[in-house]
Amino acid sequence: MTPSPPTAVVDAHHHVWDLSVRDQDWITGEELAPLRRTFTLADLEPEARAAGVTATVLVQTVTVAEETPEFLALAESSALVAGVVGWTDLTAPGIADTLAALRDLPGGDRLVGIRHQVQGEPDPEWLLRPDVQRGLTAVADAGLAYDLIVRPHQLPAAAKAAALLPGLTFVLDHAGKPPIAERRTHPWADDLRALAARPNTVCKLSGLVTEADPRSWTVEDLRPYAETVIDAFGPDRLMFGSDWPVCRLAASYAEVVDAARTLTAALSGPERLAVFAATATRVYSLG
Repeated sequence: MTPSPPTAVVDAHHHVWDLSVRDQDWITGEELAPLRRTFTLADLEPEARAAGVTATVLVQTVTVAEETPEFLALAESSALVAGVVGWTDLTAPGIADTLAALRDLPGGDRLVGIRHQVQGEPDPEWLLRPDVQRGLTAVADAGLAYDLIVRPHQLPAAAKAAALLPGLTFVLDHAGKPPIAERRTHPWADDLRALAARPNTVCKLSGLVTEADPRSWTVEDLRPYAETVIDAFGPDRLMFGSDWPVCRLAASYAEVVDAARTLTAALSGPERLAVFAATATRVYSLG
């Protein structure tokens, strides 16, 4: 039986986009066609509230500087969005000034992290480039977290980056995108554990349903990967995220939440509270 949910649930990872404002150029092909429409907070809120979600973290979708100020303004006007993980050019010489300017914008107090689409970078060690390292240092100096959106082959570089920058909290999105549909764990599991060995790393229990077969996945398909993540990071360094609306390719919001609750059912009450609220609140300094 699925345990009752914690009193408060924080969804530490979701998106919105408005195609009338700008294109989402990553939405290509037939498989992603269901995402080629506008998704707003008004679409999300009823589903999130029904699942017991009291706060969320809105995460960047495109590498466009204008998106982050828009998200901050959206967060300021929302009773649900408690934090924003935005984007800025990590390699820009003036990144420290840019981060300070973002903080001064309407909703700037909701900026909790920065993310770049590392998964799309051809260099598997992009995170270790000197100009990127300078940018990551500026993110740390600003008191922000850094969200890692990487594929399994980029996990070793992520672990090296975390070792080089112990003052920066790295948040691994979607558990590093394990090859669930292929029913493989190697070398993802070993590389994930190497990243988790760095104390300044955190992981999101998110995005698993879309790494499985979107048409036929079951909770049991996800379990070996979720258990690896829970064992490697522990509940105090693990946070739930829906990855809405991308999750809709494989599951409804309610189904994603139910799957996460089932996968964490063996944890104690305080441990589940960490996964579903406390870790995200602490790591992202949510109000």
